[in-house]
Amino acid sequence: MTMHTRPLGSTGPQVSALALGCMGMSALYGEADRAESIATIHAALDAGVNLLDTGDFYAMGHNEMLIGEALRTAPAAHREQALVSVKFGALRGPEGSWLGYDGRPAAVKNFAAYSLQRLGVDHIDVYRIARVDPGVPIEETVGAIKELVEQGYVRHIGLSEASVDNIRRAAATAPITDLQVEYSLITRDIEREVLPATRELGIAVTAYGVLSRGLLSGHFTRDRQLGAGDFRAHSPRFQGENLQHNLDLVEALRKIADEKGVSVAQIAIAWVLSRGSQHNDDIVPLIGARTRERLSESLGALDVTLDAAELAAIEEAVPADAAAGTRYPAVQMASLGTEQ
Repeated sequence: MTMHTRPLGSTGPQVSALALGCMGMSALYGEADRAESIATIHAALDAGVNLLDTGDFYAMGHNEMLIGEALRTAPAAHREQALVSVKFGALRGPEGSWLGYDGRPAAVKNFAAYSLQRLGVDHIDVYRIARVDPGVPIEETVGAIKELVEQGYVRHIGLSEASVDNIRRAAATAPITDLQVEYSLITRDIEREVLPATRELGIAVTAYGVLSRGLLSGHFTRDRQLGAGDFRAHSPRFQGENLQHNLDLVEALRKIADEKGVSVAQIAIAWVLSRGSQHNDDIVPLIGARTRERLSESLGALDVTLDAAELAAIEEAVPADAAAGTRYPAVQMASLGTEQ
């Protein structure tokens, strides 16, 4: 495994080729083991992964506190290299309901104050609203983060699932480091308009969902039972005939992976990496490993090189727009600013 670093966009810090998305250690994918989660974060830092991604609403602060504990107990050298990306603005009820988004300047600063405390840090490396608040101009939200940058509480400004219009307006307000958005073999909407815009503006992409919430991991089975608290139990891509169709795509991908001697997950991550390699490595996959075993498998993607023939075979096995079902339930799809 070879871990390289690259600048995150034209204005951001040097980041590792892969980043660790920590959400699943606290929420949405069933029970997770706290000790194993912290050990996985430590193992990622030890392997050279330096970007950790979270949201202040992941289990209502639990994920930030988990990362804070992992950083406190990590070796000093690893702690110093770690960069933390935080999403804010999603409003939750005590029973876990979604109540919308809040991008008002006062709320932005309030959210940041709590995140700094939970993480146990004096600054946040990349700060972004989880979804653009439709009731607040993006200039006001980004302007508030810009003030936090000027005050030293935030280092860089990011966006998440923003439309091209909002990306351009945000970039005119302050330097934008990256756009966090779902991107994988079976979620390629951003290729039409969003990705060309970010490349024009020098904004990197941190791609979440590169394994499509486990669909492309090669480990998800047709008869797997999902708990009520698991996001996938309500996701259209994991329901009935949609699931059958999508797992058929995975089996087609598995044949290519087997011929190459790698896992399905590794070839899926390597494909995402290949999409950025032709554009100054401007795409950083967020790997959502919750265990050291899955982390090790994902890191193995760094040693997978795909030639033109293999890329063509992957495209034939899993064409763009081949997936059945939307990536979120209808209510959540309505909140997305990017192409759906």
